[in-house]
Parts: sequence; structure tokens; C-alpha cells
Amino acid sequence: MLYLWVKSLHIFFVASWFAGLFYLPRIFVNLAMETDKAASARLLTMARKLYRFMTVLAVPALALGLWLWLGFGVGKGPGNGWLHAKLAIVVFLVFYHHGCGVLLRKFENGANTRSHKWYRWFNEAPTLGLLGAVVLVVVKPF
Repeated sequence: MLYLWVKSLHIFFVASWFAGLFYLPRIFVNLAMETDKAASARLLTMARKLYRFMTVLAVPALALGLWLWLGFGVGKGPGNGWLHAKLAIVVFLVFYHHGCGVLLRKFENGANTRSHKWYRWFNEAPTLGLLGAVVLVVVKPF
């Protein structure tokens, strides 16, 4: 029964973390296009709060995932190569999350050099990461 609670909470926190990973780069798109200082300040406030909140959500998502892996043995043993691929995606997403923080600091310092088009493409990475992780967990192709 504990396993199901941990798994449910893991899914909840991952979904919540992803909401931030999807939305923060959309704020960056708007920041890159914005010319009004008051609107930019409002967007920066939104971005700061969202980044803090999604960081708080990422911690239990990762901790519960580790608990599933190390505590309950999910993905251990032969025929579970899918977990290694999923962990690679998770590592990429943690770096992506950190990269969002770096980009936010650049916006805060007025040092953004990227266009809104770049941020539109940047915004697609977590979508691909989520797709890959879900396929690996559900299909377990290897």
C-alpha cells in the first residue's frame, strides 16, 4: 500500500513540476518581446515566483522517484534498461530547470540576448522529455 502512495505522490509532483517547466519558458517568450517596462517588471515577478515554486515541486518529485527506484526496486534487475534511459531524461530535465534559472537571472540583469523565437523552441524541450519518460515508463521498450 505504501508503494501506491509513493507512486501517486511521485506522479502528482512530477505533473506539478512540469506545469512550471512548460509555463516559465512561455513567460520568457513574452519577456523577450516586451518593450513596456511595467509589463516586463510584472512578467519578471511572475517568472521569479514560478521558478521558486517549481523548484519546491521538483524536490519531492525527484525524492519520491528515488524512493521508488532504491526503496521499492522499480526498474532493478534484467530487462529494465528503460529506467537508465528515463534517468538520463530526468538528468536532462534537472539541467533544463537549472538553465531556466540562469535565463531568468539574465532577464533580471537586463542581459538577455535571445529572441522570442529561440524561447519558443526552448519551450519544446520539456514536452519531448515528458513524452520520452512516459513512453519509457509505460511501454518499457528495453
